[in-house]
Amino acid sequence: MNLVEELRWRGMIQDIMPGTEDQLNKEMTSAYIGFDPTADSLHIGSLVPILLLVHLQKAGHKPYALVGGATGMVGDPSGKSEERNLLSEDILQKNQAGVKKQLEKFLDFDTAKTNAAVMVNNYDWFKGMEFLDFIRDVGKHITVNYMMSKDSVRKRIDSENGISFTEFTYQLIQGYDFYYLYKNHNCKLQMGGSDQWGNITTGTELIRRKTSGEAFAFTCPLVTKADGGKFGKTEKGNIWLDPEKTTPYQFYQFWLNASDDDAKKWLRIFTFLTPGDVDGIITVHQQDPGLRILQKKLAEEITEFVHGEEEYRKAIETTEKLFANQNAPAESLTAEDLEMMEGVVKINYDLSKLQTGTDIVSFLAETNIFESKGEARKMVQNGGISINRNKVADVSHQVNANQLLHQKYLLVQKGRKNYYLVMVN
Repeated sequence: MNLVEELRWRGMIQDIMPGTEDQLNKEMTSAYIGFDPTADSLHIGSLVPILLLVHLQKAGHKPYALVGGATGMVGDPSGKSEERNLLSEDILQKNQAGVKKQLEKFLDFDTAKTNAAVMVNNYDWFKGMEFLDFIRDVGKHITVNYMMSKDSVRKRIDSENGISFTEFTYQLIQGYDFYYLYKNHNCKLQMGGSDQWGNITTGTELIRRKTSGEAFAFTCPLVTKADGGKFGKTEKGNIWLDPEKTTPYQFYQFWLNASDDDAKKWLRIFTFLTPGDVDGIITVHQQDPGLRILQKKLAEEITEFVHGEEEYRKAIETTEKLFANQNAPAESLTAEDLEMMEGVVKINYDLSKLQTGTDIVSFLAETNIFESKGEARKMVQNGGISINRNKVADVSHQVNANQLLHQKYLLVQKGRKNYYLVMVN
């Protein structure tokens, strides 16, 4: 399979401009994707564009990762119902550094190779541009009628909050990015999520009008969940690629908990397994779905890709200690077992509060396992809390020092998958 054929099989192409496949088959092509530095870490929603660049480079093409230092100051209306908060330059610089560090893990930046990855920041070419220069050199080539025809703009104009001039001009800025990279780096292809189609095609149009050149584009579908929930979100928020924000154990558990329908789809998108491998895994899984072979393989592949083999192994060890023998008393876990559990949230707590005893609701709120006593009380009443593998259903239950494992630890379980190790001092 060529690159486009493989991406189609993986379900990673939605819209594609005519001639794009021919261009990729004809010669080594430079192509880029933009990453929005709204945080100092990417999350799993960024994995699809990362993987597109990885597939591109594996196929012999040259990937460009654009970190939007300038566009991050403006705000993209695509897929949003209201204008987001703008970030300061200091925060943007911090975020850009974090994003760059992560991208360097996945792409080959070895300059000795002709298709070495390149990192660029659009702030570098926008910082010296005057407003009058921009409207003269860019704005005059794209009509307001053309800009208003974009779905992302039209939906916002028709919404209650409308759209600011700042966000309205976003597609011109992103279009200029494509033009700049085309002119200065011979970058002929832009890729992105399906919500970016309007912005991307503005770039190809600007290139055509300013240089009479031809540029290409394709987008990938936005990843969804079979149950209608938002992909990459949990009750704790985003699943981040930064292990300090989302531990490798928590990352592994997210993929392990995928439904069968999602896992079948995600195995194509998020791994490099071949069609034969995927079909074989699905066949084995269907023989005994309870073994969750599909989910385990998905979690293994993507955890190793993002965090490495060692962190994957640690996530497995923690999973086995927490789930392999749920009927065994928590006392069977050694102090070393508890200390070495990777990914379990560890909380320090004042021993003096346990010496006199404290009610379970206050304990859960004071340790920040819950944000409020009301939430904690509701979870206890619903049977969703265990201390040292013993379910607590009475809101008046007293947590005291006699319950400490190895005179130091309390293993708290919230719901089915969330574990906390409370350590007294």
